[in-house]
Amino acid sequence: MKKVVICAFRGEPMCFIHVLLNALDMKEKGLEGKIVIEGESVKLVPEMENPDHFLHNLYIRAKNAGLIAAVCRACSQKLGVIEAVEASGLPVVADMTGHVSLGRFIEEGYEIITL
Repeated sequence: MKKVVICAFRGEPMCFIHVLLNALDMKEKGLEGKIVIEGESVKLVPEMENPDHFLHNLYIRAKNAGLIAAVCRACSQKLGVIEAVEASGLPVVADMTGHVSLGRFIEEGYEIITL
């Protein structure tokens, strides 16, 4: 089975929608797709938790499907959203000097795509 990690860095909702759509599409096609939220995109987590946000429903689908593998602790702290990210229940990861190690995903056979 093809295994892919979509690594999101940009904090623009119109970019992040493609991260969510692609991860959900991969799941529907029987592929193993995961999402890593890094950089400015961590600021979207508290926004998408809001039921009024236009990405909320897609986000909740991805979250409930277990597609979000990691949110960067260092970026969440630096950008002032760590409490909201932790409250979201998503996995907050700091296994590479405070950030998410993509190397561990590669070791597990994942291909990395950055959007």
